[in-house]
Amino acid sequence: MSDNLKTLIRDEAIDAGFDKIAFLRIADFDGAGAGLDAYLANGHHGSMTWMADQVDRRRHPSALWPEARTVIILGMNYGPDSNPLADLARADEGNISVYARGRDYHDLVKKRLKRVARALVEKSGADVKVFVDTAPVMEKPLGQAAGLGWQGKHTNLVSRKFGSWLFLGEIFTTLDLAGDPAEEDHCGSCRRCLDICPTDAFPTPYKLDARRCISYLTIEYKGHIAPEFRKPMGNRIYGCDDCLAVCPWNRFASAAREAKLRAREDLNMPALEFLVGLDDAEFRSFFSGSPVKRTGRNRFVRNCLIAVGNCGDATLAVKAIELLEDESPLVRAMAVWACGQLLDDDTFLALREKFSQRESDSDVVAEWQLERVFS
Repeated sequence: MSDNLKTLIRDEAIDAGFDKIAFLRIADFDGAGAGLDAYLANGHHGSMTWMADQVDRRRHPSALWPEARTVIILGMNYGPDSNPLADLARADEGNISVYARGRDYHDLVKKRLKRVARALVEKSGADVKVFVDTAPVMEKPLGQAAGLGWQGKHTNLVSRKFGSWLFLGEIFTTLDLAGDPAEEDHCGSCRRCLDICPTDAFPTPYKLDARRCISYLTIEYKGHIAPEFRKPMGNRIYGCDDCLAVCPWNRFASAAREAKLRAREDLNMPALEFLVGLDDAEFRSFFSGSPVKRTGRNRFVRNCLIAVGNCGDATLAVKAIELLEDESPLVRAMAVWACGQLLDDDTFLALREKFSQRESDSDVVAEWQLERVFS
């Protein structure tokens, strides 16, 4: 019966659009407590306090749902149709992470998970719960333990067939199904993902310090991004794909077969000149259905202004100057920085004389007072 159910689930999952499926008996999982505790103790989670708030539920699936006996881990390929590293050279355009150029995967994957879960319930009568990055589920350690892939030195899951391009979702069930063999680590001596990181976010292989990660800084971090990270950000305005894209296992990867995960044309390297001019309503409208929308307009324009400062196109300084009077201190501060990168000394000093005297936010004042050593 167990094998028949697994075959049914696999067939249903493939038909629903998933590309890889694996099973893990919860009783066979050692948990992720030691690595998680060390990560939090070192402060590598940065301002993501929600990780520490629910740490007990993250350590082991049984803490999240004691009645569950099996976790079904499903992967959906979102591979790009070209190498995203090439986009780093397009300095006057906004580089959005591959995963966020299409529809929000949370909604898409969850809908497909529910379809597979319904088929399982109809066949077995078991209880189920589905998760897509919406609960304290350590999905990458679970994926490795189930044989879906392995956690590479960049800490993301790697598949021999799909490289680094898999969205993950989980179905917890009270059924006690046979597990699949765990995947071995196939990174070997390769360290390309570590060496390519522009901000040195990996203190050691298999360890990520989120506080230095461009994905964290542009998506999760709500404050003023430190000067040391701004130049390395280049044109990355939402996330970073460098450590994923450079992985040699991507040579076996293919472009996403799910059309909704393919890049929207207007999100495929849009012009920075357009992006920095978005007000809140325009931002929400343009990024409707995209995960980018969750960052909010102010953080997003903050990121775009850093890219403007890095682009080398002095004509975009006009946009930065306009934003020196924006309502958001986050935006005003990075407008100052962008002006400092693009304008000549006399013009910049004149702006400082005009704007800094009436500035009330200490972080923005500090930007005006920074030595122009980052230009």
